[in-house]
Amino acid sequence: MERYVALLRGINVGGKNKVPMADLRDALGDAGYESVRTYIQSGNVVFASARSRKGLEEEVEQVLEARFGFPIPVVIRSRDELAAVVYDAPDGFGARPDLYHSDVLFLKGPLTAERVMEIVRLRDGVDQAWPGAGVVYFARLSAQRQRSLMSRIVSTPEYRLMTIRSWSTTTTLLDLIDQE
Repeated sequence: MERYVALLRGINVGGKNKVPMADLRDALGDAGYESVRTYIQSGNVVFASARSRKGLEEEVEQVLEARFGFPIPVVIRSRDELAAVVYDAPDGFGARPDLYHSDVLFLKGPLTAERVMEIVRLRDGVDQAWPGAGVVYFARLSAQRQRSLMSRIVSTPEYRLMTIRSWSTTTTLLDLIDQE
């Protein structure tokens, strides 16, 4: 059994695309995934499966659309891929939550970190970004986060192929997946 994390995009935001976490766990459990656990309401699911990684995102998306009646983009990472995101982060990334808001932009193929780095805009003295394997690490100075240019990525076509998690959520998901 391989352990995975599924990151759902665009659910339970502003009263739209409501997906109760108990129903989400049931949907994946009914589809044959094992040890299904959710973390907070934004669509973070840890599960185990003997199925191949290839095609898993599409399979989970089909299960969720059939259950909830609307498409839900999903980004899946294996336990080892998630560990690499955490352990390969830039030096000091996420280490100063009192000073920086640190987020991980998880990318859905075919979007690449290199492409995101071409379109992301950074405000000097406020924003920093680094490419990673299937992710972009983004930090913004907390005291000036209103001046950050990170929100401009929402207006790009590439935005539909990413989902964003805080550094705290990312590391907690690795802890949860390791508890299985």
